[in-house]
Amino acid sequence: MAPKDKYTVILPTYNERRNLPIIIWLLNRTFTENKLDYEIIIVDDASPDGTLEVAQQLRKLYNPKHILLRPRPGKLGLGTAYVHGLKSASGNFVIIMDADFSHHPKFLPPMIATQKRTGCDIVTGTRYAGDGGVYGWDLKRKLVSRGANLVADTVLRPGVSDLTGSFRLYKKSVLEKVMAKTESKGYTFQMELMTRAVGMGYRVEECPISFVDRVYGESKLGGEEIVEYLKGVLSLWVKV
Repeated sequence: MAPKDKYTVILPTYNERRNLPIIIWLLNRTFTENKLDYEIIIVDDASPDGTLEVAQQLRKLYNPKHILLRPRPGKLGLGTAYVHGLKSASGNFVIIMDADFSHHPKFLPPMIATQKRTGCDIVTGTRYAGDGGVYGWDLKRKLVSRGANLVADTVLRPGVSDLTGSFRLYKKSVLEKVMAKTESKGYTFQMELMTRAVGMGYRVEECPISFVDRVYGESKLGGEEIVEYLKGVLSLWVKV
């Protein structure tokens, strides 16, 4: 009999005190109702709002084997947060997603089903194919997101409709190999992961999702991140 699959969710957090209890409750319910083995690794970057203290309370509330805390001393970049969390992952599949409730766990069962049906290496949630969509953004934010994907698709031609998305399911062995070659640390990390994975010959499938703007807190995307993204696209075009 083949060993049972286990799913590791890596949640980087920074000032997510109010969102974290909601997303943890939804993740626990989703995995429990679908009879899936799981763990959630919370990587908090010294949030000043007390996110880590909330995470410690949640670990006591839920089974400690399902909630792992891997805090860091400060903001060290989104990419390195995933690398840090992956070191403690015991699942054979890894899910990366946002903790701000913009990625609803209800899409995990269809993403998992897509992987099982196709045997692919990566399933990426897409806002821009099928019945996927974006809700809660103003026109400017939508244009920025669409523009970012258009630029990346034109320059890099990765063959996926939502290169800037950050809701994905990976085979752990694949993620480890791709991360080892990924150089980005910030907001271009997700884009480079996917571009390199495709370049390395890994099979990617897409699953439509609805992206909803964060429930609490403020977006961490600003002008500096947009400039970093554009530099990242050009850098990848040269390297990959």
